[in-house]
Amino acid sequence: MAREPSVRMRRVNEAIKELVSGAVANRLKDPRIGFVTITGANATSDLQYATIYVSVFGKESEKEQTLEGLRSSEGFLQEIINRELHLKRTPKLEFVYDQSIDEGMKIQSLLRKESERLGISLTEEPAGELEEDLDNDPEEEA
Repeated sequence: MAREPSVRMRRVNEAIKELVSGAVANRLKDPRIGFVTITGANATSDLQYATIYVSVFGKESEKEQTLEGLRSSEGFLQEIINRELHLKRTPKLEFVYDQSIDEGMKIQSLLRKESERLGISLTEEPAGELEEDLDNDPEEEA
């Protein structure tokens, strides 16, 4: 079982995420990098490595190109981290595609299809039972 990161490591991870995210959005000019979101960062406790989780909007080929572009900019991004954070070590960055958004979209699509098949609206609350429960509030009777 993985240990919960310390408060310091959570702050370091968040700082790395913010720096990389800002640099990707504003400073990288690589045409291979498409519409990308940095979803997280996880540095090892010895600061040797940091995994950067990314979500990329687009086709599979665009996702691969974006990852290639990010990997080629690793040195530049490490330089930014070193200059801004003043850590004991500057972690080697590894970019990993974060599949959680894709999985969430698949689950949402399956839920939508099943609700349509059953004739249930996912946006409306089941009014009948909720109203009955509110009408029979036990605190009012006491």
